[in-house]
Amino acid sequence: MYNKPRRPRRNRKSAAMRAMVEETTLSINDFIYPIFLIEGSGQKEEISSMPGIYRYSLDLLLKEIHECVEIGIKGFCIFPSLKEEKKDKYATEGYNKNSLYIQALMKIKSQFPDIVLMTDIAMDPYSSDGHDGLLENGKILNDETLEILAKMALVQAEAGVDILGPSDMMDGRVGYIRNVLDEAGYTQVSIMSYTAKYASAFYGPFREALDSAPKFGDKKTYQMNPANASEALIEADLDIEEGADMIMVKPALAYLDIIKSLKDNYDVPVTAYNVSGEYAMIKAASEKGWLDGEKVMMESLLSIKRAGADIIITYFAKEAAKKLSK
Repeated sequence: MYNKPRRPRRNRKSAAMRAMVEETTLSINDFIYPIFLIEGSGQKEEISSMPGIYRYSLDLLLKEIHECVEIGIKGFCIFPSLKEEKKDKYATEGYNKNSLYIQALMKIKSQFPDIVLMTDIAMDPYSSDGHDGLLENGKILNDETLEILAKMALVQAEAGVDILGPSDMMDGRVGYIRNVLDEAGYTQVSIMSYTAKYASAFYGPFREALDSAPKFGDKKTYQMNPANASEALIEADLDIEEGADMIMVKPALAYLDIIKSLKDNYDVPVTAYNVSGEYAMIKAASEKGWLDGEKVMMESLLSIKRAGADIIITYFAKEAAKKLSK
Protein backbone atom coordinates (compact mmCIF):
# COMPACT_ATOMS: atom_id res chain seq x y z
CA MET A 1 0.00 0.00 0.00
CA TYR A 2 1.28 3.44 -0.95
CA ASN A 3 2.33 5.33 2.18
CA LYS A 4 0.94 8.86 1.95
CA PRO A 5 2.52 11.12 4.61
CA ARG A 6 -0.42 13.54 4.50
CA ARG A 7 -3.99 12.29 4.53
CA PRO A 8 -6.43 15.19 5.08
CA ARG A 9 -9.27 12.72 5.46
CA ARG A 10 -7.89 11.75 8.87
CA ASN A 11 -9.22 15.07 10.18
CA ARG A 12 -12.69 14.25 8.80
CA LYS A 13 -13.04 10.72 10.16
CA SER A 14 -15.73 11.42 12.78
CA ALA A 15 -18.21 14.10 13.77
CA ALA A 16 -16.20 14.84 16.91
CA MET A 17 -12.97 15.19 14.91
CA ARG A 18 -14.62 17.42 12.31
CA ALA A 19 -16.00 19.66 15.06
CA MET A 20 -12.60 19.86 16.73
CA VAL A 21 -10.85 21.21 13.61
CA GLU A 22 -13.74 23.36 12.36
CA GLU A 23 -12.41 26.73 11.23
CA THR A 24 -15.63 28.75 11.10
CA THR A 25 -18.51 28.62 13.57
CA LEU A 26 -21.86 30.35 13.32
CA SER A 27 -23.35 31.88 16.45
CA ILE A 28 -26.69 33.47 17.23
CA ASN A 29 -24.63 36.48 18.33
CA ASP A 30 -23.67 37.01 14.67
CA PHE A 31 -27.21 37.91 13.62
CA ILE A 32 -29.23 41.08 13.27
CA TYR A 33 -32.86 40.39 12.43
CA PRO A 34 -34.66 42.86 10.10
CA ILE A 35 -38.34 43.39 10.94
CA PHE A 36 -40.97 45.46 9.10
CA LEU A 37 -43.31 47.85 10.95
CA ILE A 38 -46.77 48.94 9.79
CA GLU A 39 -49.57 51.03 11.25
CA GLY A 40 -52.53 49.62 13.11
CA SER A 41 -53.12 47.02 15.80
CA GLY A 42 -53.23 43.26 15.57
CA GLN A 43 -51.80 43.41 12.05
CA LYS A 44 -49.55 40.70 10.62
CA GLU A 45 -49.16 40.70 6.84
CA GLU A 46 -47.02 38.10 5.09
CA ILE A 47 -44.80 39.42 2.31
CA SER A 48 -45.69 37.28 -0.70
CA SER A 49 -42.16 37.15 -2.11
CA MET A 50 -40.61 36.39 1.30
CA PRO A 51 -42.37 33.36 2.79
CA GLY A 52 -42.28 33.43 6.58
CA ILE A 53 -41.51 37.17 6.78
CA TYR A 54 -44.21 39.61 7.85
CA ARG A 55 -45.06 43.25 8.34
CA TYR A 56 -46.17 43.77 11.95
CA SER A 57 -48.13 46.43 13.75
CA LEU A 58 -46.26 47.60 16.85
CA ASP A 59 -48.13 45.39 19.32
CA LEU A 60 -47.28 42.23 17.38
CA LEU A 61 -43.80 43.44 16.52
CA LEU A 62 -43.05 43.65 20.25
CA LYS A 63 -44.24 40.05 20.65
CA GLU A 64 -42.03 38.98 17.75
CA ILE A 65 -38.99 40.64 19.31
CA HIS A 66 -39.79 38.95 22.64
CA GLU A 67 -39.88 35.54 20.94
CA CYS A 68 -36.56 36.24 19.25
CA VAL A 69 -34.92 37.43 22.47
CA GLU A 70 -36.07 34.22 24.15
CA ILE A 71 -34.07 32.15 21.65
CA GLY A 72 -31.00 34.37 21.97
CA ILE A 73 -31.20 36.99 19.21
CA LYS A 74 -29.84 40.30 20.47
CA GLY A 75 -29.79 42.51 17.35
CA PHE A 76 -32.77 43.96 15.45
CA CYS A 77 -33.12 46.40 12.57
CA ILE A 78 -36.56 47.97 12.16
CA PHE A 79 -37.88 49.16 8.78
CA PRO A 80 -41.07 51.24 8.47
CA SER A 81 -43.60 50.54 5.73
CA LEU A 82 -45.56 53.74 5.15
CA LYS A 83 -48.72 54.52 3.26
CA GLU A 84 -48.25 56.70 0.19
CA GLU A 85 -50.00 59.72 1.73
CA LYS A 86 -47.24 59.97 4.37
CA LYS A 87 -44.50 60.26 1.75
CA ASP A 88 -43.30 63.50 0.20
CA LYS A 89 -40.44 64.91 -1.84
CA TYR A 90 -38.38 65.82 1.24
CA ALA A 91 -39.08 62.65 3.27
CA THR A 92 -40.29 64.76 6.20
CA GLU A 93 -41.93 61.78 7.93
CA GLY A 94 -38.41 60.38 8.31
CA TYR A 95 -37.57 63.02 10.93
CA ASN A 96 -41.00 63.51 12.47
CA LYS A 97 -40.51 62.92 16.21
CA ASN A 98 -44.17 61.97 16.57
CA SER A 99 -44.17 59.44 13.74
CA LEU A 100 -45.13 55.82 14.27
CA TYR A 101 -41.55 54.78 13.54
CA ILE A 102 -39.87 57.01 16.12
CA GLN A 103 -42.48 56.21 18.75
CA ALA A 104 -42.04 52.50 18.00
CA LEU A 105 -38.26 52.73 18.41
CA MET A 106 -38.73 54.35 21.81
CA LYS A 107 -41.19 51.66 22.87
CA ILE A 108 -38.93 48.85 21.68
CA LYS A 109 -35.90 50.21 23.51
CA SER A 110 -37.94 50.83 26.63
CA GLN A 111 -39.32 47.30 26.67
CA PHE A 112 -36.06 45.61 25.60
CA PRO A 113 -33.24 47.80 26.95
CA ASP A 114 -30.57 45.11 26.52
CA ILE A 115 -31.00 44.47 22.80
CA VAL A 116 -28.96 46.16 20.07
CA LEU A 117 -31.43 48.30 18.14
CA MET A 118 -30.43 49.36 14.63
CA THR A 119 -32.11 51.61 12.09
CA ASP A 120 -31.68 52.36 8.42
CA ILE A 121 -31.10 55.94 7.27
CA ALA A 122 -32.19 56.80 3.73
CA MET A 123 -34.96 58.78 2.13
CA ASP A 124 -36.58 56.01 0.10
CA PRO A 125 -39.11 54.66 2.67
CA TYR A 126 -40.41 58.21 3.18
CA SER A 127 -39.91 59.72 -0.28
CA SER A 128 -42.69 60.11 -2.82
CA ASP A 129 -39.98 59.63 -5.47
CA GLY A 130 -38.73 56.34 -3.99
CA HIS A 131 -35.08 57.39 -4.09
CA ASP A 132 -32.47 57.38 -1.32
CA GLY A 133 -31.63 61.01 -1.98
CA LEU A 134 -33.36 64.27 -2.91
CA LEU A 135 -34.49 64.20 -6.53
CA GLU A 136 -34.51 67.42 -8.54
CA ASN A 137 -34.97 67.59 -12.32
CA GLY A 138 -34.10 63.94 -12.71
CA LYS A 139 -30.88 64.14 -10.66
CA ILE A 140 -30.06 63.11 -7.10
CA LEU A 141 -28.69 66.08 -5.15
CA ASN A 142 -25.90 64.76 -2.94
CA ASP A 143 -25.08 67.58 -0.53
CA GLU A 144 -28.66 68.74 -0.13
CA THR A 145 -29.58 65.18 0.88
CA LEU A 146 -27.06 65.14 3.73
CA GLU A 147 -29.03 67.63 5.80
CA ILE A 148 -32.17 65.47 5.54
CA LEU A 149 -30.26 62.32 6.48
CA ALA A 150 -28.74 64.06 9.49
CA LYS A 151 -32.20 65.08 10.70
CA MET A 152 -33.28 61.45 10.50
CA ALA A 153 -30.17 60.33 12.36
CA LEU A 154 -30.71 62.81 15.15
CA VAL A 155 -34.34 61.87 15.90
CA GLN A 156 -33.43 58.18 15.78
CA ALA A 157 -30.55 58.74 18.21
CA GLU A 158 -32.90 60.64 20.50
CA ALA A 159 -35.25 57.62 20.38
CA GLY A 160 -32.53 55.43 21.89
CA VAL A 161 -31.16 53.63 18.84
CA ASP A 162 -27.78 51.92 19.31
CA ILE A 163 -26.62 51.69 15.68
CA LEU A 164 -27.49 54.00 12.79
CA GLY A 165 -27.14 52.52 9.31
CA PRO A 166 -26.81 55.12 6.54
CA SER A 167 -27.79 53.14 3.44
CA ASP A 168 -28.18 56.01 0.99
CA MET A 169 -24.67 55.93 -0.56
CA MET A 170 -24.39 59.73 -0.70
CA ASP A 171 -20.80 61.00 -0.65
CA GLY A 172 -19.77 62.38 2.74
CA ARG A 173 -22.83 61.27 4.66
CA VAL A 174 -20.97 59.40 7.41
CA GLY A 175 -18.90 62.43 8.39
CA TYR A 176 -21.89 64.77 8.18
CA ILE A 177 -24.03 62.52 10.39
CA ARG A 178 -21.17 61.90 12.84
CA ASN A 179 -20.66 65.64 13.31
CA VAL A 180 -24.36 66.29 13.92
CA LEU A 181 -24.58 63.44 16.42
CA ASP A 182 -21.46 64.49 18.31
CA GLU A 183 -22.51 68.14 18.48
CA ALA A 184 -25.83 67.02 19.99
CA GLY A 185 -24.07 64.85 22.58
CA TYR A 186 -24.77 61.45 21.00
CA THR A 187 -21.14 60.40 20.92
CA GLN A 188 -21.97 56.81 21.97
CA VAL A 189 -24.34 56.11 19.06
CA SER A 190 -22.58 53.87 16.54
CA ILE A 191 -22.60 54.23 12.76
CA MET A 192 -22.69 51.10 10.63
CA SER A 193 -22.15 52.45 7.16
CA TYR A 194 -23.57 50.70 4.12
CA THR A 195 -20.11 51.00 2.59
CA ALA A 196 -20.30 48.74 -0.44
CA LYS A 197 -23.97 48.78 -1.38
CA TYR A 198 -24.33 47.56 -4.91
CA ALA A 199 -27.00 48.44 -7.49
CA SER A 200 -28.27 44.89 -7.28
CA ALA A 201 -31.20 42.97 -8.70
CA PHE A 202 -31.51 41.11 -5.37
CA TYR A 203 -33.51 43.87 -3.63
CA GLY A 204 -36.91 43.24 -5.25
CA PRO A 205 -38.75 41.55 -2.36
CA PHE A 206 -37.57 44.24 0.10
CA ARG A 207 -38.95 46.97 -2.14
CA GLU A 208 -42.25 45.10 -2.23
CA ALA A 209 -42.23 44.95 1.57
CA LEU A 210 -41.78 48.72 1.88
CA ASP A 211 -43.36 49.78 -1.42
CA SER A 212 -40.19 51.81 -1.91
CA ALA A 213 -39.16 51.18 -5.52
CA PRO A 214 -38.02 54.33 -7.35
CA LYS A 215 -40.81 56.06 -9.27
CA PHE A 216 -38.29 57.44 -11.75
CA GLY A 217 -35.09 55.94 -13.15
CA ASP A 218 -32.84 53.70 -11.09
CA LYS A 219 -30.25 53.97 -8.33
CA LYS A 220 -27.11 53.43 -10.39
CA THR A 221 -25.76 56.97 -9.93
CA TYR A 222 -25.27 56.37 -6.21
CA GLN A 223 -25.24 52.61 -5.59
CA MET A 224 -22.14 50.75 -6.76
CA ASN A 225 -21.60 48.96 -10.06
CA PRO A 226 -21.63 45.15 -9.49
CA ALA A 227 -18.60 44.92 -11.77
CA ASN A 228 -16.39 46.90 -9.37
CA ALA A 229 -14.32 45.58 -6.47
CA SER A 230 -11.57 48.18 -5.93
CA GLU A 231 -14.21 50.87 -5.57
CA ALA A 232 -15.33 49.17 -2.35
CA LEU A 233 -11.92 49.95 -0.86
CA ILE A 234 -12.29 53.61 -1.80
CA GLU A 235 -15.69 53.73 -0.11
CA ALA A 236 -14.34 51.97 2.98
CA ASP A 237 -11.38 54.35 3.26
CA LEU A 238 -13.73 57.33 3.18
CA ASP A 239 -16.33 55.89 5.57
CA ILE A 240 -13.76 54.91 8.19
CA GLU A 241 -11.97 58.23 7.88
CA GLU A 242 -15.32 59.99 8.41
CA GLY A 243 -16.08 58.00 11.56
CA ALA A 244 -17.83 54.74 10.64
CA ASP A 245 -17.61 52.24 13.50
CA MET A 246 -18.61 49.31 11.28
CA ILE A 247 -18.75 48.83 7.52
CA MET A 248 -21.16 46.78 5.44
CA VAL A 249 -21.38 44.87 2.19
CA LYS A 250 -24.81 44.51 0.56
CA PRO A 251 -25.83 42.03 -0.89
CA ALA A 252 -23.83 39.19 0.63
CA LEU A 253 -23.80 35.93 -1.33
CA ALA A 254 -22.91 37.40 -4.72
CA TYR A 255 -20.27 39.61 -3.06
CA LEU A 256 -18.32 37.24 -0.83
CA ASP A 257 -15.11 38.47 -2.47
CA ILE A 258 -15.92 42.03 -1.35
CA ILE A 259 -16.59 40.87 2.21
CA LYS A 260 -13.19 39.14 2.26
CA SER A 261 -11.46 42.17 0.76
CA LEU A 262 -12.84 44.53 3.41
CA LYS A 263 -12.05 42.08 6.21
CA ASP A 264 -8.48 41.66 4.95
CA ASN A 265 -7.86 45.40 4.65
CA TYR A 266 -9.60 47.02 7.64
CA ASP A 267 -9.65 46.48 11.38
CA VAL A 268 -13.27 47.51 12.00
CA PRO A 269 -16.15 45.01 12.18
CA VAL A 270 -17.52 43.99 8.78
CA THR A 271 -21.24 43.39 8.34
CA ALA A 272 -22.88 41.53 5.46
CA TYR A 273 -26.52 42.04 4.55
CA ASN A 274 -28.03 38.74 3.40
CA VAL A 275 -30.73 40.49 1.40
CA SER A 276 -34.34 39.74 0.55
CA GLY A 277 -33.67 38.27 -2.89
CA GLU A 278 -31.10 35.87 -1.48
CA TYR A 279 -33.65 34.79 1.12
CA ALA A 280 -36.43 34.47 -1.48
CA MET A 281 -34.35 32.29 -3.83
CA ILE A 282 -33.67 29.70 -1.16
CA LYS A 283 -37.26 29.72 0.08
CA ALA A 284 -38.64 29.35 -3.46
CA ALA A 285 -36.32 26.45 -4.31
CA SER A 286 -37.13 24.81 -0.99
CA GLU A 287 -40.88 25.10 -1.56
CA LYS A 288 -40.41 23.45 -4.97
CA GLY A 289 -38.50 20.61 -3.34
CA TRP A 290 -35.38 21.39 -5.35
CA LEU A 291 -33.19 22.11 -2.31
CA ASP A 292 -33.10 21.24 1.37
CA GLY A 293 -33.96 24.74 2.55
CA GLU A 294 -32.63 24.39 6.09
CA LYS A 295 -29.28 22.98 5.01
CA VAL A 296 -28.82 25.56 2.26
CA MET A 297 -29.74 28.33 4.71
CA MET A 298 -27.08 27.23 7.16
CA GLU A 299 -24.46 26.69 4.45
CA SER A 300 -25.14 30.14 3.00
CA LEU A 301 -24.82 31.85 6.38
CA LEU A 302 -21.65 29.89 7.09
CA SER A 303 -20.15 31.00 3.77
CA ILE A 304 -20.83 34.64 4.65
CA LYS A 305 -19.15 34.18 8.02
CA ARG A 306 -16.23 32.31 6.44
CA ALA A 307 -15.70 35.13 3.94
CA GLY A 308 -15.04 37.45 6.88
CA ALA A 309 -18.35 38.87 8.10
CA ASP A 310 -18.43 39.63 11.82
CA ILE A 311 -22.14 40.47 11.72
CA ILE A 312 -24.86 39.14 9.40
CA ILE A 313 -28.12 40.98 8.83
CA THR A 314 -30.45 38.23 7.67
CA TYR A 315 -34.13 37.34 7.36
CA PHE A 316 -33.07 33.82 8.31
CA ALA A 317 -32.02 35.01 11.80
CA LYS A 318 -34.97 33.55 13.71
CA GLU A 319 -35.00 30.28 11.79
CA ALA A 320 -31.23 29.87 12.03
CA ALA A 321 -31.21 30.77 15.72
CA LYS A 322 -33.71 28.01 16.44
CA LYS A 323 -31.47 25.57 14.59
CA LEU A 324 -28.33 26.71 16.43
CA SER A 325 -30.00 26.61 19.84
CA LYS A 326 -30.97 22.94 19.55
